[in-house]
Amino acid sequence: MQTITITGGHTLHGTIRPAAAKNSVLPLLAATLLCGGPCCLRGAPELSDVDTSLALLQAVGAKAVRHGPDLCTLPVAAQGLCGEIPPPLAGAMRSSVFYLAPLLCRTGMVRLPLPGGCRLGPRPVDIHLSGLAAMGAKVELEGEAVTLRRFGPLQGVDFTLRLPSVGATITLVMAACCAMGTTVLRGAACEPEVCDLVEFLRSCGAQITGEGTPVLVIRGRQALDGITYTPMPDRIAAATYAAAVAVTGGKITVAGCAPRYYEAFLRFLEDCGVEVRRGENGAELARDPGRQLRGGQHLYANGWPAFATDNAPLAAAVLLTADRPSEIYDHLFANRFACAAGFAALGADCRAEGRRLWIAGNAVLQGAPVQAPDLRGGAALLVAALAARGTTQLRDPGHIRRGYADLPAELEKLGARCSARRQATPERTPATG
Repeated sequence: MQTITITGGHTLHGTIRPAAAKNSVLPLLAATLLCGGPCCLRGAPELSDVDTSLALLQAVGAKAVRHGPDLCTLPVAAQGLCGEIPPPLAGAMRSSVFYLAPLLCRTGMVRLPLPGGCRLGPRPVDIHLSGLAAMGAKVELEGEAVTLRRFGPLQGVDFTLRLPSVGATITLVMAACCAMGTTVLRGAACEPEVCDLVEFLRSCGAQITGEGTPVLVIRGRQALDGITYTPMPDRIAAATYAAAVAVTGGKITVAGCAPRYYEAFLRFLEDCGVEVRRGENGAELARDPGRQLRGGQHLYANGWPAFATDNAPLAAAVLLTADRPSEIYDHLFANRFACAAGFAALGADCRAEGRRLWIAGNAVLQGAPVQAPDLRGGAALLVAALAARGTTQLRDPGHIRRGYADLPAELEKLGARCSARRQATPERTPATG
């Protein structure tokens, strides 16, 4: 078992640059299956979910490798691809769902075991499936898996998503690129990662308009070109570093990530008393460690451009020691605040009630053993531990590695005291009797 050891009470100083966005790189890797030429994604982070994606691509017959900081794929003939996604890879990450459309388009059949990922509550794939069915796919539900088949090319449709799902929008945009005719997607997600996918596909030759709005128009074509592409920076990592300096005090610059990507979080930090100076492609954040953060916040996490759901646990970590009670409501995920138990173990008075987290504020945090319940909750516990007295042992942080290449090392560069190490598993004593 791996453990991250954090010794709190150290202010942060320096400059840090987020890597390419996990939430962009993963669908882009799936989209390379649609391309008839080589693709290269520059500066891709070394994350466990990226490793899983490369393994998945290779398992279905694609040629995908890492060359230093870049990920490269080579075109494969349709007859060389397999539509069967191995259950261990599908279960390792939610993003396996992004392979539905590319494999359906390329091979005519795809079978996907129910995807895994963080346990954030119900995350149905019904919008993905209903949109693909509207394009002509035959959907077969088989217990713990779904199989899609097409008999002829997919057809362009006018389709309305019942809610602005980022994943479903990505799936249907990829499918529409290879469908016959024009597809109109209404009620689409507007997140920057959707815009990044559209920019990638457009650079490959796709005809798409409307990104950043709820209505996307895609004119299908049968072949896309390969390209070299630099994904957008990770706005959630940028918010993580910003949250870290908010709880510790100090002064840092988050470079290479435009403030517009996480503006709602920056405004929240300003309301809490953090000084934020924005530039075109970065932000400087500062807080006097002798001044208490301001609470009394009422946050509502929802789709773009609202407060990002992935940032909700980070905001909670910031508010634990603030001067007044606050509350956060997450509209998207029913179990977003599984980290509340860890906050309480550190000495915070907080309570999760379904989608709502209530935070009393004025906590005096003390290091304690805690466990990462999921990716963003684990990162939030690490951030909270930076403000705690003494030492915190953050156990089982494998979820964090899914979204950050090495978060302890990144924070250490800014002056934090945290390190990851693997503990030996105790040998079991044979039972006697």
